[in-house]
Amino acid sequence: MTQAERAELMRIIRELSYEEREVTLASGRKSNFYFDGKQTTLHPRGGLLVGKAFYQEVKQFPGPIHGIGGLTMGADPIATATSIAAELAGDPMAAFIIRKEPKGHGTGQWLEGRKNLPPGSRVVIVEDVTTTGGSSMKAVERARQEGLEVVGIVTLVDREEGARDNIEGENMALRAVFTRTQVVGK
Repeated sequence: MTQAERAELMRIIRELSYEEREVTLASGRKSNFYFDGKQTTLHPRGGLLVGKAFYQEVKQFPGPIHGIGGLTMGADPIATATSIAAELAGDPMAAFIIRKEPKGHGTGQWLEGRKNLPPGSRVVIVEDVTTTGGSSMKAVERARQEGLEVVGIVTLVDREEGARDNIEGENMALRAVFTRTQVVGK
């Protein structure tokens, strides 16, 4: 990913994903600003740049990395875009999706894309936005229960509200494509 592409991705995040308004976050906390990462990850150019940015971050973990995924729905477009970017670079990594509850019919799976990731596969968990890191750690735990080796977490935007300390306190590495301060300057 070039510096120009990185700057373009930040601009897309700022324009499409950042809002100043009161919201209740997944953690239950109230906030006067919000990052709706899906607005960027589902945008045609934003999705392409997200894939490149995440692939660049995933490569920072010791290899090999066999898969990229996380909790549905925020992780879904990120995992797919990153998997495609990795494949285009000649470094195949399977995408996977972790359900919030097991499938209610058929095989009752928690993890989609399982056949691409045998037990012991080394994976990275991806998120669109982290606040406290609770959702990321749920994804880590579920991936481990599925027999995968989680080597780290990558987020598009770290809100800088405790995720890094909480995740690293669990002996897990967190990499952020951007921080809130980088995106909005505060």
